[in-house]
Amino acid sequence: MKNIRCQPIKKIAHLHVWDQQNKGDAAIVLAVQELLRKNFPASRIIDFPVDFLKKDLSHERSGEKAAILKKINQADLVIIGGGGIFYSYFLPYDLDVIRAITKPVIIFGGGYIKEVDAADLNQEAIKSVSTLVKQACAVGVRDFKTKEFLVKNGACPGKIKVIGDPAALLVEKKPPRAVLKKLGLINSSLKSKPKIKIGFNLNYSGWLGFGKWHDDILRAYWEVADYFLKRYGSPGGPGVEFYYLKHHPGEKQIYPELKIKNLRVVDLEPADQKYVYGQLDLVIGMMLHAGVMAFGAGTPEISVAYDLRNYSFAEFIGQPELVIDLDKLKKEELLKRVKLVFKDRRLYRKKFAKIKEKINREETRFLRQLI
Repeated sequence: MKNIRCQPIKKIAHLHVWDQQNKGDAAIVLAVQELLRKNFPASRIIDFPVDFLKKDLSHERSGEKAAILKKINQADLVIIGGGGIFYSYFLPYDLDVIRAITKPVIIFGGGYIKEVDAADLNQEAIKSVSTLVKQACAVGVRDFKTKEFLVKNGACPGKIKVIGDPAALLVEKKPPRAVLKKLGLINSSLKSKPKIKIGFNLNYSGWLGFGKWHDDILRAYWEVADYFLKRYGSPGGPGVEFYYLKHHPGEKQIYPELKIKNLRVVDLEPADQKYVYGQLDLVIGMMLHAGVMAFGAGTPEISVAYDLRNYSFAEFIGQPELVIDLDKLKKEELLKRVKLVFKDRRLYRKKFAKIKEKINREETRFLRQLI
């Protein structure tokens, strides 16, 4: 393959998750392209769905695939990721398509996904992942568990760089004042103490295991809400506001079951949503990017782990206490963890700022090696 540094990078083909309904997926794309524009300011970015790499047995799509492949090969550089591109939903990749990409391939911020109780990937899927990684000129993954997965399946350890999740660096955008006022995020009186602000997020975007843990999850969330109501919402206290941080339209079917009075639903564009995360004191969530965006905004989030990636992110930022097992919910472990983390919330904000700086350095270094 040609040396990237010897080639002017005027056009970048970006293959990424295409689900614009999922706020986390959208945040990943925005953040990656912000970084690409910063490091390759003269380049034009062309979007392609990462689904294009998926093996498709239908002969009817062969002509369509050939046309897309031609466009990809007209670029100077092919960026794949970030996000959970090593996931059964996208696998196996089409080996013929991978081998037909003639331009330098870079995997950027890619992640491995394995949901609770999900089957292991079959050998065809693993082989396709190994083929893609082998063809790539450089591989930057979002966490250590993704690197472990790739190395276990044949990748050279020295080739895989752990650079963090790009979505943590998404540039925040302050929503209009009217929006902030509606959400109760403008303190109307300088004399009154700011209310405690607690955010919640549930994964109801297609995880088939939710039904099994439905009652335990909702009960544990309610225990948290009840604690804050009694501790801070009583007369004489600062008061407490609860927010539901919506990441996917499907969540509309589940968050009413929390039965939290005056729950404020936050459903904004990713950059605006991230700003709101930064105004909260604590988040209890499930979707990976509820945690990533909270972290990027400086707010601690305790993640109820439905997937390996919840553990992977907590491990990457060096805060394993910010993730909790599903089977510990019945023992009130979520509430216990909430009390401990809430107490140190300002300390987490300082820690996160330093880790975020490191992610920025690593991702910038990774991209600039291509220049």
